[in-house]
Amino acid sequence: MSVKLEQPTVENAHPMENLLRMDRIPHIWCPTCGLGTAITALATGLEQLDLDLNKVAVVSGIGCTGRVAGYMKLDSFHTTHGRSMPFAVGLKIARPDMKVIVFSGDGDLSSIGGNHFIHTARRNVDLTVICVNNFIYAMTGGQVAPTTPLTAKSSTSPFGNYEHPFSLPLLAASSGATYVARWTALHIRRLTTAIKEAIMKPGFSFVEIVAPCSTLYARLNKLGSGLDLMKFYHENSVIKHGADLKDTEIDFQKKIVVGKFVDIEKPTYIDCLNEGNKRVFGDKYKPYGVGNGDK
Repeated sequence: MSVKLEQPTVENAHPMENLLRMDRIPHIWCPTCGLGTAITALATGLEQLDLDLNKVAVVSGIGCTGRVAGYMKLDSFHTTHGRSMPFAVGLKIARPDMKVIVFSGDGDLSSIGGNHFIHTARRNVDLTVICVNNFIYAMTGGQVAPTTPLTAKSSTSPFGNYEHPFSLPLLAASSGATYVARWTALHIRRLTTAIKEAIMKPGFSFVEIVAPCSTLYARLNKLGSGLDLMKFYHENSVIKHGADLKDTEIDFQKKIVVGKFVDIEKPTYIDCLNEGNKRVFGDKYKPYGVGNGDK
């Protein structure tokens, strides 16, 4: 027997229907995954900024977080593993009037995509990068990741991780980012504010979201449910704006330093491109990207 789906009305429409592809809902993410909160923060931030959504693009890579691009009702692209950053760079250079947001996971951005991450930050390309860090490769079987804390278990480190993990804020800042913040999936209002600030910040801006993975990370490490992890964030997050980034490492089930760590000004890649070409070609050079509503 066929079932006729009820069409949304003003009364029962989803409050974020203008930003989410409702034909793809329900989503594939696990119950209590932090990605629902993360995407809510992005959607809320975009609404509050009141941007022209025809000039906003979301780029993601492979993995659980990589699915975000497919759920946003914006120009979006789901790239291959580790290649979200170069695709976003090409898009931004081709369309400097666009707000380009890279929304992907810790494995995609800091492992196979780590080289792209470092050099995009070094060039200070005008992108906003949002990284959901759940400390594990969640979609492909729970393997150890570049952010897995020491001693934490994964499917490929059943006796505990022996490799020193990245501190992603330290990596971003030392590579050249102009804006760096970290919040957990629990800090929804502060996270939304950080995303808004990052989107409007000229240059390479970076926001890390520490989020629960109850299906693999929590289960393999006997940490309880997604709710238990959120309670852990509540009890163990320490807000330290402007903290020394050497103190932002995340140890297994220890305190997590969160806050806004970096907020500086410096020329973007396109600024430097225009300055260099103006010096070489003089008045014959027409500045690139100027007057196009660049970020």
